[in-house]
Amino acid sequence: MKLQSKGGREKLRIVIFLSTIILFLSGMFFFPRIAIPLVVSYILTLILSPIMNTFLKLGLSRTVSSFFILIGILFFSIYPIVKVVPILTTEANNIQYYAPKVESYVKKEYYVLKNKLRDRTGFELQDRYITDGLTYVRSAISSLVLNVPNLLASVIEWVFVIPLFVFFLLKDAPSFRRFILGITPNSFFEKFYFLSHKFNKQLGDYILAKFIEATIIGVILTSGLLIMDVRFALIFGLVAALTNVIPYLGPILGTVPALIFALAEYGLGTTFGGVVILYLIANAIDIAIVFPILVSKIVDLHPVLVVASVILGSQMMGIMGMIISIPVAAAIKLIFTEIIEDIYNSTST
Repeated sequence: MKLQSKGGREKLRIVIFLSTIILFLSGMFFFPRIAIPLVVSYILTLILSPIMNTFLKLGLSRTVSSFFILIGILFFSIYPIVKVVPILTTEANNIQYYAPKVESYVKKEYYVLKNKLRDRTGFELQDRYITDGLTYVRSAISSLVLNVPNLLASVIEWVFVIPLFVFFLLKDAPSFRRFILGITPNSFFEKFYFLSHKFNKQLGDYILAKFIEATIIGVILTSGLLIMDVRFALIFGLVAALTNVIPYLGPILGTVPALIFALAEYGLGTTFGGVVILYLIANAIDIAIVFPILVSKIVDLHPVLVVASVILGSQMMGIMGMIISIPVAAAIKLIFTEIIEDIYNSTST
């Protein structure tokens, strides 16, 4: 009877544990306005945990340590936004006036290529490809410009909400941990604790490494474009930094807009050559130095798996799916590896 009650309690704990996970994931899916800053706050908490531990070793309480970290987050987030947001808003509004110039240049070069190809091979390119492509780009730019106010409103909201979430996640981390471990069934308590600890460390290290990598690339490109006095340098540098988060495909996505604009605006001259060389140098530094040192050893995924994960993430969730594809793939690999090891260890014994 006692064994049956123990077995019943274990089954009940499994039901409660799985129900909690399902409810949490459902809430994240149906309430993205809360989910996005909460996920960002959780990732920041993982990154800031070493700083928190340092403060605790110095004898400060969790509340005081969390408060100091909160002040630091507010300073390093509000100050750049106050300085950069007005410039980005102006450039985003101005870029739509340069879009027709870029469009006419692309059309002109396309028809030159089309005529040369027809004269030499007899093959006739269909105009619908260039028409559909330009229509898509035009609508994307218009949508971006129209959504700038909403995006800025969300960013300003996150600037205040995320530090608050981080403060409470850092301050009450032991309580959250006790709650999660308290509802974890005994049958896989040790495995869950091990996997969650390992995944949290891997996720925090990966996000921090990608942030540093994107910052380095963004600073190099923005500084270089400003030195060459290229219009919209800040936007092109920001686009390159953001797209760099996407493995392999990101550098290409970040390079193409700047090259097309430089061709349309400055022609095949020294400025365009300088832009090409600048992007080549930045990507070479990333591929040869930054990525191998900071990122590749953290996720430990084969390049084929990385590319497949990015494509699958893009198909399922668009740009956001491409960004989160690598941490998700790393988590799946971690769980799969543990399951395989358990199976082989159990069969060998």
